[in-house]
Amino acid sequence: MSEKNHYEGMALATRAVHVGGESDPATGAIEPAIYMANSFALPYDPSTMNWSASEENIYTRNGGVNQGKLEHKLCDMHGAEDCVVLASGVAALSALFFSQLKKGDHVIFSTVTYIATYRIFHELWNDKWGIETDIVDCTDIEKIKAAIKPNTKLIHFETPGNPTLCICDIEAIVKLAHEHNILVSVDNTFSSPYNTRPFEFGVDFVVESLTKYINGHGDSMGGAVLGSREDMDKVRYQAQVNIGGVISPFNAWLIQRGSQTFPLRMQVHNDNALAVAQWLERQPCVSFVAYPGLPSFKGHELAKKQMKHGFGGVLSFGLNGEHDLYNRVVTHLKVFTSAVSLGNAESLIVFLGEDDERMYLYPEEFHGGFYRVAIGIEDKNDLINDLRQAFRAEGLETVD
Repeated sequence: MSEKNHYEGMALATRAVHVGGESDPATGAIEPAIYMANSFALPYDPSTMNWSASEENIYTRNGGVNQGKLEHKLCDMHGAEDCVVLASGVAALSALFFSQLKKGDHVIFSTVTYIATYRIFHELWNDKWGIETDIVDCTDIEKIKAAIKPNTKLIHFETPGNPTLCICDIEAIVKLAHEHNILVSVDNTFSSPYNTRPFEFGVDFVVESLTKYINGHGDSMGGAVLGSREDMDKVRYQAQVNIGGVISPFNAWLIQRGSQTFPLRMQVHNDNALAVAQWLERQPCVSFVAYPGLPSFKGHELAKKQMKHGFGGVLSFGLNGEHDLYNRVVTHLKVFTSAVSLGNAESLIVFLGEDDERMYLYPEEFHGGFYRVAIGIEDKNDLINDLRQAFRAEGLETVD
């Protein structure tokens, strides 16, 4: 993060290519090398060194060269003061919560979150460390207000939320939280810094799963926590160095490479997902479509306010039919792949059935089961045609 940013004021497409990717001073290579060393040469007298420090290269668990370059780029993308990159998005979430929370604290978290966040707050943190948690519909500011306690330390939510795509009012939540000296963290993975920069709304922390849109190629894992330098130093010391969820140099390099095309890819994800959602909404066989870009979607107006360039690449939808119809339709798909994750170049689809343990937290239309679809960067007409032929193969009515 100490590297000078020569590209300040330039467009994101330019900064994504150049920030953190400066020529190697040792060799002149115009692309960053992969520094696979796990240890670095020590000075003449290392006896006074802090072996848990991250300010200089000592040991890759304390921080590596490729990690540092990626952190520099992510700070620029988000407009953040500092960043810590870790081994996965869940490692980033855990690092943030581990560094900020202690026994007796209370956390408010959204009814719609990634499964690992649900596990952390609904099971693990309570049982292991005595942290109180409440699941709250964070799209309703009055419900958040009613859940605040004297010991509330953190409000954590996603927007859009996984998998219902619900939209939370970042600015309103921040205002309420800060009036009560409560911290706010946002998982921005579904939106990405291309569409939303939560620090512009005053949040304290942002988490990104770099595995998804920032990398974009489905071939590496990583996660980032962003915030103030003081807080990120705490994350480095407590969670990275002493818990050890460090990213490998190779994964950091892969994500750095993928991030160069991130703004270009993200616009295609946005455009494709909107086109697919609009087509699905017209189909008689589709029971509902959840996508923030649709005017019919409950959070559409708020999404327009918070999401600068588009509404992301993820949507959910249901079919008018029984359980196994969902599975049969998937077998006919030729372009979509049945797999979890999102942000890949290829489009992915996953069927979430009626017995999902968190279904009671979702809107009623989801209760009969649904697809979560991560739209890729293929031709949008090919994606629509693939869905059309899969529906028709099962005798479902479609319209143009």
